Amino acid sequence: MAQIKHIAIRTHDVEKTAAFYKDAFGLEQVGAGQSGIYLTDGRLNIAILSFRPVVEGESMKLGVDHIGFAVDDVDATVERIKKLGGKSLNERREVTPGDPAKPQSYFEVKCVGPEDQVIDVSNAGWIGAE
Repeated sequence: MAQIKHIAIRTHDVEKTAAFYKDAFGLEQVGAGQSGIYLTDGRLNIAILSFRPVVEGESMKLGVDHIGFAVDDVDATVERIKKLGGKSLNERREVTPGDPAKPQSYFEVKCVGPEDQVIDVSNAGWIGAE
């Protein structure tokens, strides 16, 4: 069964938003993202990301931006997403988590659901997620 391991929140002020979640809920900063900061509660990775211009195929909004699923079989999951009316936005890329202090991404395939919900699919998982 797939497990939710990642939620991304878009904001105009990454530092302020990350500080809020760290202070309000005791989340720990565990790494740097391509456009933000990764936090965790010890089980789930929460990315606080900078609001940026839209990338083709993605919707962009403030607040909860996308959800990430850790799966056993990325290719089979992407095929199911496509059969159910979704699509992939990129070819699968290999992810090898490295130094968490260096910006990196953890998804292998970014997809959209039938109503344009953005979904990250990964076998590698996310930093700070159990």
